[in-house]
Amino acid sequence: MAMDMYDKINELYDKKREIELGGGDKRIEKQHEKGKLTARERIDLLLDEGTFVEVNPFITHRTSDFGMDKQKGPGDGVVTGFGKINGRNVYLFAQDFTVFGGALGEMHAKKIAAVMDLAAKNGTPFIGINDSGGARIQEGVLSLDGYGHIFYRNSIYSGVIPQISVIMGPSAGGAVYSPAITDFILMVDKTSQMFITGPKVIETVTGEKISSEDLGGSKVHNTISGNAHFRAPNEEESIKQIQRLLSYLPQNNKEKAPKLPRPEGDDYRPDIIDYVPIEPTKPYDVRKVVEQVVDEGSFMEVHSEFAKNIVVGFARIAGESVGLVCNQPKALAGGLDIDSSDKAARFIRTCDAFNIPIITFEDVSGFFPGVKQEHGGIIRHGAKILYAYSEATVPKITVILRKAYGGAYVALNSKSIGADLVFAWPNAEIAVMGAAGAANIIFANEIANSPDPEATRAAKIEEYKKKFANPYVAASRGMVDDVIDPRDTRIKLVQALDMLSNKEETRPAKKHGNIPL
Repeated sequence: MAMDMYDKINELYDKKREIELGGGDKRIEKQHEKGKLTARERIDLLLDEGTFVEVNPFITHRTSDFGMDKQKGPGDGVVTGFGKINGRNVYLFAQDFTVFGGALGEMHAKKIAAVMDLAAKNGTPFIGINDSGGARIQEGVLSLDGYGHIFYRNSIYSGVIPQISVIMGPSAGGAVYSPAITDFILMVDKTSQMFITGPKVIETVTGEKISSEDLGGSKVHNTISGNAHFRAPNEEESIKQIQRLLSYLPQNNKEKAPKLPRPEGDDYRPDIIDYVPIEPTKPYDVRKVVEQVVDEGSFMEVHSEFAKNIVVGFARIAGESVGLVCNQPKALAGGLDIDSSDKAARFIRTCDAFNIPIITFEDVSGFFPGVKQEHGGIIRHGAKILYAYSEATVPKITVILRKAYGGAYVALNSKSIGADLVFAWPNAEIAVMGAAGAANIIFANEIANSPDPEATRAAKIEEYKKKFANPYVAASRGMVDDVIDPRDTRIKLVQALDMLSNKEETRPAKKHGNIPL
């Protein structure tokens, strides 16, 4: 009797071994030759050792058309399940390129949808490892329906649980829209591509010739389109990025991100003043200021290669996870343009969805001028920043490092659109525009009628500077809460975050607002 049971158990293990082999040794070898890992190898690297629990391994397709009845597809080309990363639960799927080229069919999609539902019910982050030739043509419209079920869940669970997509191979056609709805997209150099229509179709339709890599490689999406947030030289590094990224995020929208112990040492930062030149037009790297203020080595920049005139990313201050939005005077003089508006608004809303306080380091000359920007819709895009800050209910703190001019001053988390606290350095200029421009307008007649127009202009610029190019006018009206010694910036932020740790703010009841997309 017992022997029969052993036979059954052995049969189970045989079947599992067959499933684990996916498309077999030859195809696994091919995958490795391309510099790619298999679905299971990726899962093993990503999760804490021994924590992976697979679900639905026995699911397979049920299509008999086009000779599919003769083709076995272990796991139907996708591995799904749950496990832990740094001791915290996650759910995931990893498409298996060795089975049907990872193409998505009806049951493949069913497996992904099922594990997404589990993630949402359990308030747990969800990770998609994408490596797929796209829709499984043999299954026709069933395959398209499968994509729809996934897109729907990406959308409905958006802002409920963190969703992270990593592209580790091709992601083409409808397949790219699932990652596009998730919170973060990571890509790998040389081996990952995303595009709606591939090079062949583009050439047929428009006559343009382009390679897959130049059309939709990791560099293109990280620098030009802004579709991706991170890129890595290889899959191992990409997996480390996912692990690090999750450490700044809570499990779901009802929790806060894990807090680390407060680092030892003094919060006073005497060197910070060396990094910001007092002349308003001199460039500098705002990342140096960030490094002085946040816990050592904790800054993780997001979208680092896209719209470089704004710097966004996660860091820790006294162990607490925060989101940073910073003008970058090194690029476009730190002015706001279409792409940087999109980048900032997106990041602000991500932080707000997951209860991460937002700190803004401001040094802005204004919205970037030009016909191309105006015709490209800078009004609509710039409005996204205003909207995102106004809508956010997390703690919001601004530090004005140098310039805060015009509408861009208002847009970047000013007091009037809901900042909890605004600090300014003593060299800060808060004004409608720079002193030279303002003096030319206000004193136009006096300058024009003067026996020495240049000397008069210079004198009037100085007069305007003395009166307005300082933080004290704004502070006297309550638009700035305090003018601070720059060396105390970290101290002030630690105190502010502590004071705002129980902040609650309600909004009028509504389905959702209508952000100017």
